[in-house]
Amino acid sequence: MSVTLPESVDAWRMVSARRSFTGTLPVAAMSRLCGMLAGNEGAAQYALDFGRDEFGTAYLQLHVEAPLTLTCQRTLEPFVLPLEVDGRLGLIRSEREEAALPPGCEPLLVDEDGKLNLADVIEDELLLALPLVPVNPDSSLPPEVTDAGSPEPASERTDNPFAVLRELKHND
Repeated sequence: MSVTLPESVDAWRMVSARRSFTGTLPVAAMSRLCGMLAGNEGAAQYALDFGRDEFGTAYLQLHVEAPLTLTCQRTLEPFVLPLEVDGRLGLIRSEREEAALPPGCEPLLVDEDGKLNLADVIEDELLLALPLVPVNPDSSLPPEVTDAGSPEPASERTDNPFAVLRELKHND
């Protein structure tokens, strides 16, 4: 086990050695992720394990937990979403190898030189796990939104824009 995350590793050597890395990565160090967040506080806890499965497929097992500050799209207030990512990434050299990956194994294309930036892999997985529309589960719409402006029932409406069309239809 290693606590420090190297800037880049040789993926194939890590698989052969069955290397593992655990530690923390500051959210502020992930610039692409920070662009999607309301704040860059906190750190991601990660555990990365390289290996081969029973079919000989090289993989990177990934577990990441990160408290991310998002903007609630219901209230427009910041809130902390505890995000957890678990996955197995099948290491492939070309897109043709993707079809041979076992079910439940996502492809991770590795450059020809075998170099892999582990911080980028962690950031990519967190970006993919972000909700499309973040909503704080503890929030609710304010009463002025839910009570005021409710449409009146159709039976009470006096001006129906389709009334003219109805009369034309009945006249034919």
